[in-house]
Amino acid sequence: MSIASQYDLAERLDLLLPQTQCGQCGFDGCRPYAEAMARGEASIDHCPPGGDAGARALARLLRVEPLPYDRARGTHKPAQVALVVEADCIGCTKCIQACPVDAIIGGSKLMHTVVAPLCTGCELCVPACPVDCIELHPSRP
Repeated sequence: MSIASQYDLAERLDLLLPQTQCGQCGFDGCRPYAEAMARGEASIDHCPPGGDAGARALARLLRVEPLPYDRARGTHKPAQVALVVEADCIGCTKCIQACPVDAIIGGSKLMHTVVAPLCTGCELCVPACPVDCIELHPSRP
């Protein structure tokens, strides 16, 4: 496969992925996972946020046998969004550093907030918070 067609395939695979950038697939985000699949270096079953339907869509595009997503990588959940409990936030910035899509804003020693339309619900901010002030809520369409 030429580099150009491999790039085009990676683009199409990336469009099928949920863009959570959570890393549960074992890659640093959806695009690196798509590129690995395009090169034939990763299987279609690595994405818990995409669930079984996502794995089937990837299989159709790649013309391979469909597989359920690998449950050992995590649980498929409905779309969610993070929310900072403002009264408990100490402004440590650890959530900001953990967010792969820059959806959390705030300054050092100041309260932080999540820009909900940017939040992918990846959950990476939750364990980063030392005061447990981040909650996940179902996202609204």
